[in-house]
Amino acid sequence: LQGYASEMDNPNLVHLIPSALQNKKDILFGNLPEIYEFHNRHEIENCIENPELLARCFLKRKEDLQIYEKYCQNKPRSEALWRQCGDSIFFQECQRKLDHKLSLDAYLLKPVQRITKYQLLLKEMLKCSKNSEGTAELEEALATVLDIIKSVNDSMHQIAITGYEGDVSELGKLLMQGSFNVWTDHKKGHNKVKDLARFKPMQRHLFLYTKMLLFCKKREENTDGHEKTASYSFKNSLKMSTVGITENVKGDNKKFEIWYNGREEVYIIQASSVELKNTWISEIRKVLT
Repeated sequence: LQGYASEMDNPNLVHLIPSALQNKKDILFGNLPEIYEFHNRHEIENCIENPELLARCFLKRKEDLQIYEKYCQNKPRSEALWRQCGDSIFFQECQRKLDHKLSLDAYLLKPVQRITKYQLLLKEMLKCSKNSEGTAELEEALATVLDIIKSVNDSMHQIAITGYEGDVSELGKLLMQGSFNVWTDHKKGHNKVKDLARFKPMQRHLFLYTKMLLFCKKREENTDGHEKTASYSFKNSLKMSTVGITENVKGDNKKFEIWYNGREEVYIIQASSVELKNTWISEIRKVLT
């Protein structure tokens, strides 16, 4: 923040800032200042003498840790901007003054890595504290961090949905997302498709919200010769208030059905494993009840 973000306001360096970067400080750095302020409280360091207080620290700050989700959601925009102007003289000059071996993008990745390091820290501490005082709190703290990592991960996929007319933020909480084989069976007049197994399944990426289930098609695009970024083009949606589920499909224990409007439309969904199927079914069941 001091060696790069502040330098963008340095009158001596203004002429070196590439035009693509003008007024884009917030995109490049996201809410890094907010994360810095959060860590400036040194709450974790204060637990060095009393490690049993650590878990409480995480539980107390549960809400605050959402700042990481915000940071990660902005990350693709930040990376795209960096690809555009990361090799400019301005950044080289800042890096030289700081005497850093790594360029800025390595540091912008730190918050993303940090949130995953917390779970390792808590897991290690759990190993050392079998059934002692505070073990339950550590377990709760770990569950909190894992929950944040999951919602960061989910929201990273969610921002890549294209072609959905409505506003995703109005669909309630994003509970699950993932890729499946899907067969459909619609009652159209009397020629109802009986034998579905003959047909090739569609690959669909499902997003389960409290109010809606979205079916999307995953597309991988190369971004100017760099790593592939996935986007999900919207295909159709089902209101959760109108669907029913059949938990077991004859002949395949990885399949389940979601049907609509008294089985007028039936979606046979095949998960990659029985465990995954069961997780989805229990989430869907929670929504329906």
